[in-house]
Amino acid sequence: MSRNVLRLFWISLFPLLLLAPSCVQKRVALPSFQGGDIRAALAEKKTVTDIETTFSISLGRPDETISGMRGDGALTISNSGDLDLRIYSLGFLAMEVTSRDGLVSSSPKIESAKRLILTEGLRDCLFWWNMGDFVIEEEGGVYVLRNGHRTVWVDSKSFLPLRQVVSLDDGEQLNIYYEEPALENNRWYQSRVRIEFLQYAVSLSVKTLDVKPADVPCTYCSL
Repeated sequence: MSRNVLRLFWISLFPLLLLAPSCVQKRVALPSFQGGDIRAALAEKKTVTDIETTFSISLGRPDETISGMRGDGALTISNSGDLDLRIYSLGFLAMEVTSRDGLVSSSPKIESAKRLILTEGLRDCLFWWNMGDFVIEEEGGVYVLRNGHRTVWVDSKSFLPLRQVVSLDDGEQLNIYYEEPALENNRWYQSRVRIEFLQYAVSLSVKTLDVKPADVPCTYCSL
């Protein structure tokens, strides 16, 4: 290879070398609250009254590969279960769900199983700590929160949820799975969530998440 050709090769490669460091994702160390008080962490989280989040969503049967709803969602939900949910597909509003004092309305109308996932399922998924009369056990590096209706597995280091089972009055169960911790506004949360109920499954890929009030204590900064 001649010197001129070699010189041109390095000149063409130089901009790529400059860009390379910026293309590498920075890894942020997961939080570690090991040795912290899990009950104090749960009490801190209970001061959260509302959560606002945006996400990508897919809704359908677990074995569906093409059919089912896919799009982007925006949700405002309170710890009482009141919510406003909008799902967009190709930029157009495809579904709207509201809940006030347990009264749910949707456009278009949706069957009861999907309605339950998108109301009670989302409430229990996001406000996973909102449990009453529960006991806490530690099993192999995981805290298990359990009462008569719900069981939540929580990582003992990060205080992030790993899995949840909600038992309903009719004997059926909601199964919720969490993964991929993310950091935003100095708070950690699980950015990928899957809710399964009967023949349906909802998968969320969270883009943004904010809590209200904004000045909620953050000693244990995970949700």
